[in-house]
Amino acid sequence: MFSGRTRSQLLVASPPLDDPNFDRSVVYVIDHNDDGAIGVIINRPLADPDLDPISRWEDSLTEPPIVFNGGPVDPAALIALGVTTHSTAVEIDGAVQIADRVWSIDLAGDPALIAHHFAGVRIFSGYAGWSSGQLEAEIDAGGWIVVSAETNDLFGNQPDGLWRRVLQRQPPPVNWLANAPSDVNLN
Repeated sequence: MFSGRTRSQLLVASPPLDDPNFDRSVVYVIDHNDDGAIGVIINRPLADPDLDPISRWEDSLTEPPIVFNGGPVDPAALIALGVTTHSTAVEIDGAVQIADRVWSIDLAGDPALIAHHFAGVRIFSGYAGWSSGQLEAEIDAGGWIVVSAETNDLFGNQPDGLWRRVLQRQPPPVNWLANAPSDVNLN
């Protein structure tokens, strides 16, 4: 039984995950504690996002400068993650540190005071959430593969191939899953 914490790690959907919301998704875990877990899907750019609520942050967005579908829970909720150019022990007003260089940013804050701390910002509409024990049960059932996150996973400019790239860099036999067909019935 999985008993660890997944904060600041990636959850890679195992093929085939039965939930279409997470098919071939890569989720960055923002927090994971006894109450549950929260994360954002980092490889699903929205085709036609409403940029009005985030227009103040537009100049800070990492390529591609669009909003991502963070998950099926509360699509009206906007979550911003930022990456610093280097490790810092300094507190940043309007941001909360998640990992070494990854921070959650308060979008209500003033970009003129916050954005200069970050090499890039990515914004997500909605999130993925799990209640206490739910994520652990899904990991135990083989629905998710837990792997280390690299900064480029979150802020890279090619999110479409991320699922495959993350799996390919894992040791065997996990890396074999990168070549799994989209529809196993066609195999």
